[in-house]
Amino acid sequence: MKKMRGKPPDFIIFFTTLVLVGLGLVMVFSSSAYTSGELRGDGYYFLKRQAFWAFLGMFAMVFFANFDYWKLKKYARLALIINFVLLGLVFVDGIGVQLQGASRWIGIGGYTVQPSEFTKLALILFTAAFLSQKNIDVRNLWKGVLPPLVFMGASFLLILSQPDLGTGVAVAATVVVILFAAGMQGKHIFLLAAAGLPLLGYLALAEEYRRRRFLAFLNPWEDRLDTGYHIIQSLYALGPGRLFGVGLGRSRQKFFYLPEPHSDFIFAMIGEELGFIGGVTVILLFFLLIWRGFKLALMAPDMFGSLLAAGIISMIAIQVVINIGVVTGSLPVTGINLPLISAGGSSLFFTLSSIGVLLNISRYSQY
Repeated sequence: MKKMRGKPPDFIIFFTTLVLVGLGLVMVFSSSAYTSGELRGDGYYFLKRQAFWAFLGMFAMVFFANFDYWKLKKYARLALIINFVLLGLVFVDGIGVQLQGASRWIGIGGYTVQPSEFTKLALILFTAAFLSQKNIDVRNLWKGVLPPLVFMGASFLLILSQPDLGTGVAVAATVVVILFAAGMQGKHIFLLAAAGLPLLGYLALAEEYRRRRFLAFLNPWEDRLDTGYHIIQSLYALGPGRLFGVGLGRSRQKFFYLPEPHSDFIFAMIGEELGFIGGVTVILLFFLLIWRGFKLALMAPDMFGSLLAAGIISMIAIQVVINIGVVTGSLPVTGINLPLISAGGSSLFFTLSSIGVLLNISRYSQY
């Protein structure tokens, strides 16, 4: 690997990331300028915050692209400990920040950080480091599969308590993908599915607001002014976009009709302003990034790099599928944003950091 130190990082991953971040900045400004101007007196409020986090994220991406990824292995346990500390801090008075009934953030100065975004990277790093040890056999349920699941389960419960079922499910699914990539036996996958799917169904229906969301997903018009409102307004945005869209900056739904048009539902804004062509272009860009990421996982020079790349790109892919599924009415509404595009500093920063790790792995891959 040292002989390949001068190899440049994967250009396709790097270029696709830059395009998606640039598009995200444009769409965040377009979808938030009016509402932030009316509510905060500054039409550039969300653009400035997103640009700030994009700058920090790009710096982190460049740093990790030049930081030998196998050195991260020794920090896996530390990252896991920091993860649990941060997840616990959201419930501490004076440190945790509560918005719209949810305690998912930590206040730092005038900014908020969402610890569950760090959880994604920390669990990916720990699971990849654990399974790549020479004395670990992933075919053994108790010694190979169970330890990562225990730490994932503990993180899942803390995230669920915030409450944030969507992020918890995305984190759990990513860990399972890494276990599968490491060679987990089919019968163990079956046991996980047999135990996990009923639990997921119970959690989705146990709380009143989640049950109402699920019923609204089945028929949003039945409660069009409450639980079905998000889905209906999202579809109202996508429909008029047609083939080429109504034009950049000319969305109607962003005028206080569609909630969160700059974050969770930004893909609806893309569909309305840039049309079917714009939406498909974004999907193809993500497909290119995800395809290249999985190819990198297959071509990584060692087990740790392979599992690390598989976990990172799986996390991005899962979030893309969930977000676009929600926006198009194909999945129940949940708080998963669109990676690299939606407004959200923590998500953007840690996603770019993760892509930096991918770029470093690509410098040693066997393309």
